[in-house]
Amino acid sequence: MKQDLTTTNGFLQTDDSEYMRLVSLISGLWEKAREKAALAINTELLDANWQTGRYIVEFEQGGKTKARYGEQLITNLAKDLTHLKGRGFSRSNLIYMRKLYLTFPKSETLSHQLTWSHYFELLKCDDELEMHFYMKECIKEGWRVRELKRQINSSLYQRLALSTDKAGVLALANEGHQVLSASDIIRDPYVLEFTGLPLKKRYKETDLEKALKANMEKFLLELGRGFAFIGRQYIIPIGAKRFKVDLVFYHAILKCYVLIDLKRAEIRHSDIGQMNLYLNYFKNEICQPDDYPPIGIVLGAKKDELLMEYALQGIDNQLFAARYQLYLPNRDELQSQLDKLLDNSKE
Repeated sequence: MKQDLTTTNGFLQTDDSEYMRLVSLISGLWEKAREKAALAINTELLDANWQTGRYIVEFEQGGKTKARYGEQLITNLAKDLTHLKGRGFSRSNLIYMRKLYLTFPKSETLSHQLTWSHYFELLKCDDELEMHFYMKECIKEGWRVRELKRQINSSLYQRLALSTDKAGVLALANEGHQVLSASDIIRDPYVLEFTGLPLKKRYKETDLEKALKANMEKFLLELGRGFAFIGRQYIIPIGAKRFKVDLVFYHAILKCYVLIDLKRAEIRHSDIGQMNLYLNYFKNEICQPDDYPPIGIVLGAKKDELLMEYALQGIDNQLFAARYQLYLPNRDELQSQLDKLLDNSKE
């Protein structure tokens, strides 16, 4: 009996399970082969960049030979190698290949989970602790190059480091950002430059909320590891009244809900009381027995530290007040503050 075969969207449709298994096996085989090939290519390219850096440094240490070429060595190499091999040997590329070797003199300390493009960005960090932090986070989070560049531009390392002590700064560099408690997910300030709102002279809280939802991938990157988006304008019915939480997430690591309320202006003490109400509702009505208590974040453009200290006093729920800004922070200022923190800890 001849089997009836049809096609849909270019794919053969059949009820033959053995045939479909064959298609699946071959498809999976080639998917894995391509992944391995890409990994092998990346490994070879990264090793070649490291070796190039080593050759340059060893040549520079060659006494009389070094004096003969002097400061023009990299420039001459860029011209000659580009002539022989084409693109990829610009002066800046060669400088960073040299820096790659000097920073990682033992090739086995390189992670082949990262590409040369990742290392090109990492090597722009002047501070060794900062570079190692981003390297650890890149590997753990699987950041693409553009995501790494964004995190560096938003001074993520400095923002996290300034919220801890010297031991915490060293832990950031050695282990990356660890999420063990509610306070570990808080950033102050949150940087939301991707919303496009700085271009507007005035905006409403709903504008900010919509912009965050429209740029959810970037917002999740800023929030950090473990966040899963549940919804916006989450309705909380209490008696005859209906309240709404701006944004609700679930944190996969901490196993709890995270509620975020947005404030266009300064956070008021009444905003804290309102969030406390939401958290109590979630604990009693939404959380499952295996969920940990929810976390609340009131996120405003400004906050008075002393006012928030009194407003949060005596509250048992995990509730935080934090600032956001719609522009990238001044990295030099943050680094200067961090340097002072580390200097003071030495005294």
